[in-house]
This record gives sequence, structure tokens and C-alpha cells, in this order.
Amino acid sequence: MRTSWVAWLIGFSLVAAAPCWATQYMVTAGGPNGELVFTPPTLTINTGDTVQFVNGGGFHNVVADDGSWGSGAPSGGAWSVTIPFNNPGTFGYYCVVHGFAGGSGMSGKITVQGAPAVSIGPGFTGAWYDPTQSGHGLFVEVLANNAILAWWFTFSPAGDQSWFGGVGNYSGNTATISQTLQTIGGKWIPNFDPTKTTNVAWGTLTLTFTDCNHGRVDFTSNVPGYGTGFMNLTRLTLPTGLTCP
Repeated sequence: MRTSWVAWLIGFSLVAAAPCWATQYMVTAGGPNGELVFTPPTLTINTGDTVQFVNGGGFHNVVADDGSWGSGAPSGGAWSVTIPFNNPGTFGYYCVVHGFAGGSGMSGKITVQGAPAVSIGPGFTGAWYDPTQSGHGLFVEVLANNAILAWWFTFSPAGDQSWFGGVGNYSGNTATISQTLQTIGGKWIPNFDPTKTTNVAWGTLTLTFTDCNHGRVDFTSNVPGYGTGFMNLTRLTLPTGLTCP
């Protein structure tokens, strides 16, 4: 293991180990006087920024027009949800109680401005994590011939330690590992027996980078409990001798 990766393990114990350059915006659903609006109803942000939706009062929720994200079922409680926008485009949303997809009723729109194109290269090698979830993360190593290795050191849905990953390919700012494996069956030395370990097909990892220090990992798992989702990524280490333009 490289020295910088040891530093990564130490750094994960620090919630603020790495800064975050993205901007977070806030959109309020409803209001204390029964307002049936999102405030502000439209936003223009940059790629990599996040938007926090909060309930300002009333029985509401927020859901993307295409159903890809949302706050869950409508509620009159003090809910909030933070959504990252890592790709340029226009993204509509609405309240299922008081609005409709496409801009009718209680609805809004996020316009995400594109960022300069970034291409994966050796400088993306290092440790990556989400500062809001300090305690687990990924090792990434860019290999020859547009190959990339990613290994996620984390925890299982039951709370046990879990690690899975594999080698895939990258093009532009996106890397896909379609045959991610989870290793199980091992024990601590001197009881480690390689014949007892098994590599289980875990699922798929897709890494998308917005710049040299930020990105996200999307996942779809075949193993019960892990499900489908994503985690934002911030660089924690850059190995000595490498640069990322």
C-alpha cells in the first residue's frame, strides 16, 4: 500500500479533512402562510453544485420530473433533501400534491451550466471520499490502456466491514466497472486461508468526475441490501509525482 493511501485512512477520521469547492443552494417548498410555491422557483447553478430542498410549511414534497430524485412521500414535517447536480442541463421538479411534471402548479426548474471538459488521466489516482460521510471511501488507480481500478472500503448494510471493486475502463470523464467483486470468507492471520475466500459478483460502479478534485460514484448492486444510488466524491490524496491539470 502506498504511503499516501495510509494517510487516506488517517484522514477519513477527520470530518473536515478536505475542503469542498462546490456551492450549495437552498429552495424552500411552501411556507408558513400556506404558500403553494417553491422559493426561488428557478435557479441557475454550476456543474458540481448542490441544492438543498426544505419544507417551509405545509404538506409537500419534491420530486424530479423524470423521477430520478426526490424527498420521498409528501409530508407536513420538517423534511429536507440535498441533491447534487453533476451534469449540465435543465432539470424540472414539482410537488406531487400541488403540481405536475412539466411546469404546472407548484413546480420549479434548475438550470445547470456546463463546466470545462475534464478527461481522466493518471492524476486521478488517489483516495476519494464524501466529507459528509467521513469513515469510508474509494481507492482509485488509473492504469494503462484506458483501464482503471477502483476499490470501495466501506460497511455492509448490517454494519460489518465490506470491500468491493474491480478493474474497468474509462473514456473522457467517466469510468465504468461492470464486474465489481466483493471478497468474503477471509480471516485474520494466522487463520487466513486463501482457499476459503470467495469473490462474489457485487454489481456496477460508475465514476464521473467534474474536475480534478470532485465527482461522484453511482452504484447498482446485485447483493441484497446495497441497492442503487450514488455518493459524491472529493479528492483526499494525490500520490507524489502525479499532477492533475
